[in-house]
Amino acid sequence: MKNTPFTHKHLELGAKMAEFAGYHMPISYSGINDEHLAVRNNAGIFDVSHMGEFILKGAGALDLIQRVTSNDASRLTNGQAQYSCLPNESGGIVDDLLVYCIREKEVYMLVVNAANIEKDWKWISGFNTGGVSMEDISSKTCLLAIQGPNATRMLQPLTSMDLMNLKYYSFVKGPFAGVDNVLISATGYTGAGGVEIYFEDKNDAANKIWDAIFAAGKPLGLKPAGLAARDTLRLEKGYCLYGNDINDTTSPLEAGLGWITRFTKAFVGREAIEQKKKKGIQRRLVGFEMVDKGIPRHGYEIRDFSGMQIGEVTSGTQSPSLNKAIGLGYVREPFNNPDAKIYIRIRDKLLQARVVKLPFIS
Repeated sequence: MKNTPFTHKHLELGAKMAEFAGYHMPISYSGINDEHLAVRNNAGIFDVSHMGEFILKGAGALDLIQRVTSNDASRLTNGQAQYSCLPNESGGIVDDLLVYCIREKEVYMLVVNAANIEKDWKWISGFNTGGVSMEDISSKTCLLAIQGPNATRMLQPLTSMDLMNLKYYSFVKGPFAGVDNVLISATGYTGAGGVEIYFEDKNDAANKIWDAIFAAGKPLGLKPAGLAARDTLRLEKGYCLYGNDINDTTSPLEAGLGWITRFTKAFVGREAIEQKKKKGIQRRLVGFEMVDKGIPRHGYEIRDFSGMQIGEVTSGTQSPSLNKAIGLGYVREPFNNPDAKIYIRIRDKLLQARVVKLPFIS
C-alpha cells in the first residue's frame, strides 16, 4: 500500500486511515458530519495526492486529446481547465477527467482517477500515433484540495497570485508558500468553492505547503477532511463517482453528461453514443430523496409501486446539509421525471423515495 507525502501528517492528526486505490488514505478526522459542514460553510483541506496526472506535449497533443475525450478541448486557452470523459468504442466511459491547457495546442495536463491511472495511460497511449510526448507524473505530484467558501481568503496571504478573483475552471502558476512552480486551479469535487493545488514533491515542498496552509487557515477554522466527507459533499451536488455512478458500460448521455459530449468533433465512441441518442435513452441517472426512513446504498434495487425492479442505486448517504437520506440511481422512463415515486429495497422492505432535480443543494 502506497503512502502520500502527507501520510505522516494525517497520522499525527489522528485520522482514521484505510486503503483506497492502493493508497493509505485518511477517511475521517473529527467525523464526517463535522468535516462536511466545515467545508460547506467555511473551509477544509483534502489530501488527494493519489490522483493521476499525465503531461502531453507536442504539436499533436491537442489532436490526441480531441480524439480520446468527449468534450471540445480546442476551446481551451492558456490557464483554462475542462471537465471531460474518455469514451470507449461502445459509448461507455473509460474514465472522467480534467484537461488543463498549460500552453495552447502544445502542452496539456490530464488529471485522472486514482484507480484508473494504469488503465487510462494504456488507453490514451493506444491512440498516440502522432509522436506526442507523454509523461506520467502521478508519483511525484502532490495534490491538495482546499475547499469551501472561505478557502481562497485563507490562502491569499501565501501567494502573490490573485486567488480571490480566480475564475471557475481556470488556473494560475507561480510561487506559493515559498515554493516555486505551484499550479492552483479553481476546481474541486465538493461544489463548495475553493481551489486545488498541484506541486512537485521535492525540497520538502509537501511539508512547507501543508504547514503554511494550516498556519494561515487554522485560526480561521480550516479543518482537515477525509475521503468520506468528500463523498457526501460531491453527492449533495450530484457529481458522478467513477466506479459507482459511471463506468465502462454507462453512456455519458445516460449519466446526464451530455453537456461534455460534443458531437461537433470526431472522437472515440461518438458513433455509438449518437446511435443510442437516436434510439432513445432507455435509462437515466436521477437524484432521489427518501420519504420513508432508511439510507440507500450502492447496489440496492429500485422498484416501482408494484414491486417490479426499474433500476439500481449507484450512490447514497445521509446528507449532513439537508439532514435527510439522498441517493443517485439509474431508472427507466417514466420514473426519471421529477416527483416520480420510486421504492428502494432496504433489508427486504420497499421504502418510498421521490425523484428530485439535481443538484440536491444549490
